[in-house]
Formats: sequence, C-alpha cells, structure tokens
Amino acid sequence: MKIAVYCGSRIGNDPVYADGTRALGKQFAEAGIDVVFGGGHVGLMGVVADAVLEHGGRVYGVIPEALRDRELAHDRLTELHVVSDMHQRKARMAELADGFLALPGGIGTLEELFEAWTWGQLGFHHKPCGIYNLAGFYDPLLAQADTMSRAGFLNREYIDMIVQADTPEAVIEAFRNYVPPHEKWT
Repeated sequence: MKIAVYCGSRIGNDPVYADGTRALGKQFAEAGIDVVFGGGHVGLMGVVADAVLEHGGRVYGVIPEALRDRELAHDRLTELHVVSDMHQRKARMAELADGFLALPGGIGTLEELFEAWTWGQLGFHHKPCGIYNLAGFYDPLLAQADTMSRAGFLNREYIDMIVQADTPEAVIEAFRNYVPPHEKWT
C-alpha cells in the first residue's frame, strides 16, 4: 500500500507534531506501507520521509520544478518525480497513492485534503482519506464539518468517510479496513 501524506513544510511550535510524525513514518515502514509525499526535505514532510527511510521503507516524492529549483527537494528518496506545477503534483500523487492522509500543516495541507476528500465523495476514487489528528490538531475542522452537516450542506456519511485517528496503529488499521461511502449523485 502507498499512502499519500499531506503535511506541513514547517514542523510547528509543539514537538508533539514532529514526534508523532516520526512515529507514523516508523510504523508505516515496519508495516510495509510506502509513502508518497510532496518531495521536500523541510518541515513535517522531511520528518516523515526521513523516518520511513531510516526504518527501511520506500518514499516517493512529487515536486514541482520551481520548488526543486529552490533546493527544497529531498535528496535520498526512493524516487523523485519532478512535475511542472502544483496541479500536476496533486494529480501524480493521487495516481501513485492507494489512500490519502493529512497530518498537521497549513493551508496547502488543507487544500490537498479537501481535494482528495471531495474526489472520494464524488466517486472519482474509492481510496481511504484520513486525518492523523495529533494532539487534537484537526478538532476545529471536524467541528466545522459537523456544523456543515447540521446546516444541511454535508451528509453525515461524507464526514464519516474520513478516517480519524490519533495513533499510527489506528491509522494503519483504519486504512486497511476502509469501506468507501456511496457516491454522491448516484
């Protein structure tokens, strides 16, 4: 299994984010799960890639030329795919991955999560999509999803389709046992 990991290009202010990301990378490698990610050596992206590689796993990066040219590319990956722009990056990552997981991050992480989540809701893919909710990082986002549901804009089944886990073991188990929801508009 290959899981696309969306996460910050920074490590955050609390060591729990880097520590939890490192633990996830170790567990992925030990479970034989490969990582597909944005190809950078910085922030949580670098932390997860390094952890997987240090424990014998495989890591596939996808980075736009402009970011590679700024010397942000990780130089020890199993494979590095260089693409022309962010749209191609996301498409290539989706193509390579069997599932999608958001770790703590900023607006780019949210954008990637929302796109994968929307594609799953629409039936463009049937892959698991989840949140590694370290230290409750995504609790406000999940509360907003509940608000959307109560207001009639989001069916509960599309909230429930998001794997929500706060340990590496729970992430792995949920991804292995994932059952996609019914496609919207069928």
